[in-house]
Amino acid sequence: MAPRVGLTTDRLTQAGAELADEVGFEGVTVSALARRFDVKVASLYSHVKNSHDLKTRIALLALEELADRGAAALAGRAGKDALAALANVYRDYAREHPGRYAAGQFRLTPEDAAASAGGRHSQMTRAILRGYDLTEPDQTHAVRLLGSVFHGYVSLELAGGFSHSAPGSDETWSRVLDALDALLRNWPEAQPQQQA
Repeated sequence: MAPRVGLTTDRLTQAGAELADEVGFEGVTVSALARRFDVKVASLYSHVKNSHDLKTRIALLALEELADRGAAALAGRAGKDALAALANVYRDYAREHPGRYAAGQFRLTPEDAAASAGGRHSQMTRAILRGYDLTEPDQTHAVRLLGSVFHGYVSLELAGGFSHSAPGSDETWSRVLDALDALLRNWPEAQPQQQA
């Protein structure tokens, strides 16, 4: 068998991301990728260490793609307009690339996480919050809230959780964004912690 020209780590990562969108992120393995390229599994090990390494690379790719889309969507926007723009980036990406979106939730090592675009996601969310007059630690609480709502809603929607009742999911999404905007503009004062 002649050697396969063009098999690189980047090409395999891209193909793995496409496979994730087709079969689900959990279905991505080095064996499945080898079948896609019609090569022996061993021929891929010079490019990826194992399935965990492949999944890590797909996760890093997904985080980078999402960060690039988010940065483009936020350019020149502020307040609710920025909030909706970033929220819609996550929702649209998840709909277009469900496997990659799932990859973005993959647990990374501290070293991989530090080198990833994950920090850009936090910076983008913090950029939105500059329009809402929040200080620390409330800003961190708000970053976590927004991430939880975006991911929770999108995950439930992808699983078909909102497809069996009215109103439609798009209408609810719009109202969720209205509610988040109202909450961020009227963030509650911190209550003193009670001693147990």
